[in-house]
Amino acid sequence: MSVISQVIINADNELRYPSVGELKSIQNYFKTTEQRILISSILRDQEQLIVQLASKSIFKLHPEYIAPGGNAEGARKRSLCLRDYSWYLRLVSYGILAGDKESIEKIGLIGVREMYNSLGVPILGMIDSIECLKDATLEVLSQEQSLLLLPYFDFIIQGMS
Repeated sequence: MSVISQVIINADNELRYPSVGELKSIQNYFKTTEQRILISSILRDQEQLIVQLASKSIFKLHPEYIAPGGNAEGARKRSLCLRDYSWYLRLVSYGILAGDKESIEKIGLIGVREMYNSLGVPILGMIDSIECLKDATLEVLSQEQSLLLLPYFDFIIQGMS
C-alpha cells in the first residue's frame, strides 16, 4: 500500500484528518517521486546486468551451490535461482514506487522461509543471495539513489532472518 493510501486509511479509521506528521510523510514522498521512478526504471533496464553480477557473487561465495548435488547444479536449477533474483528485484521496485514495504511483505515475504525450507533451499544461502543482489544493484545506482533503495533490500533480508 502506498504512503498516501496508508495515511488516508489510518485517518479514516480514526475518523480524523491526517496529522501534521502524516502530511509531512506524504510531502517527503512527493519530494522523492522523480528519484523513485528513475530507480525503478534503472532496475528494469539493468535487470540482466544486476542479476548477472549477483549470480557471479553468490556462486563465488558459495561454489557448492553449482557443484554436483548443489541447489543450483545444472542449467535448469541455475535458471530457477536467477528467476528468483529477478523476482526479488521486481519486488524492490514495487516498494520503491509505493514508498512502502507492505507490498514486499505481502507479495514476497509471507511464507518465504517455509517455501524455501520445503524446497530444501538453505535460508542462510537465500539471505546471502539477497545481499549479493543488493550489492550488485548498488553498483548501477548513484549514492543518493542507493539511500532510497537500501531499506527495501534490508527489509527483505530482515524478513528472511
